[in-house]
Amino acid sequence: MSSEPASDERDECQVLRQLRATPGIFDQIAAATGSELGVQTALRRQYPDDLVRAAMTLHELRRKGSIKFSHADRMWFDRQGLEQSTSELVAQYKAQRFDGLVFDLCSGIGSDALAMAARCQVTAVDINPASCLRTEWNAEVCGVGSRIQTRCVDVHQLTDCEGLVHIDPDRRPGSGGRVSRIEDYVPGLDYLRELMSRCRGGAIKVSPASNFGGKFANAEVELISLNGECKEATIWFGELARDNLFRATVLPAGESIAGHPLEAVVPVMPPGRYIYDPDPAVVRAGLIDVMADRIGLCRLDAAEEYLTSDQRIESPFVRAFEVLANLPNNERDLKAWLRREAIGPLEIKCRHIPIQADTLRRRLPLSGTIPGVAIFARLDGKARIIAARRAD
Repeated sequence: MSSEPASDERDECQVLRQLRATPGIFDQIAAATGSELGVQTALRRQYPDDLVRAAMTLHELRRKGSIKFSHADRMWFDRQGLEQSTSELVAQYKAQRFDGLVFDLCSGIGSDALAMAARCQVTAVDINPASCLRTEWNAEVCGVGSRIQTRCVDVHQLTDCEGLVHIDPDRRPGSGGRVSRIEDYVPGLDYLRELMSRCRGGAIKVSPASNFGGKFANAEVELISLNGECKEATIWFGELARDNLFRATVLPAGESIAGHPLEAVVPVMPPGRYIYDPDPAVVRAGLIDVMADRIGLCRLDAAEEYLTSDQRIESPFVRAFEVLANLPNNERDLKAWLRREAIGPLEIKCRHIPIQADTLRRRLPLSGTIPGVAIFARLDGKARIIAARRAD
């Protein structure tokens, strides 16, 4: 595969450079009123069409990027790069394991490179010259420009990468949608395994929904969640792997739990005073029983991830709900409880019982003002509704 940029990539770089040289267009977009079409029409009286389209898109992406990045209002994004980028807090957490010289492969807009550059010298490698430009400019925005250099090359042709490495393979290769099998990533599983054998240590970022189980020998698999959403699975290897185990980390709390999924089995008990919903990182890491055993919880059912206890347990690994009623799995009993307790806002939770939450909610009498929670779960293998309220 050639490492020479294609003509459309050169055109993209040219537009990016023109856009960077025309910062006033963003001030005009921010100050504009009226419809998007009207704003674009007004801008096209002053600027070329391709520049207006690029500016409008970047303005939108900077707004969306504020969820992930503290400097998003000045950063440089493309749509796929932003979607696949590592959130700033997650990248900063991972960067703590790195030091010295680091290669960041398939660097995209540079999200992981920016975090590692706070403590390392980083070479960011991407086949797309526009991505390399964005990484350079984002490094300047974040004050780490002197610690990042970019190389525009196909990682398959990279021969001097043997130290510490981070890689974020493309999960949307070609023109298709998102893929879940690591074998379909670009680069794929064979390359990733070869990289592990060649480098001193590093991290491979994969989707938490991917088939990572059993794919990487002698590695630590860490599932990382942010604000209750599992963001990625990180495969640590070589010098950066702490042990051959599974780990679940919840951010922003920064708490981790590690172990082997089969090292603990907790008992099943009927619903106590509290029900707990485990963080998705704990679930995906297979560490529910390990976590429950360590903090003193029981399973609600052998086939359910929900946990329970009579005494309130505080932990960043679970969300707690106080049990108010244990109902049969039918709308009649649920509706009666909602009316009796004057429930208005209703959170509907389920894991293995198929529920169309929005459809169900439209059929329920939610005219009250008290917030409630309906947890659909199996008890002794039978579907029930646990009526509850958030304990926090």
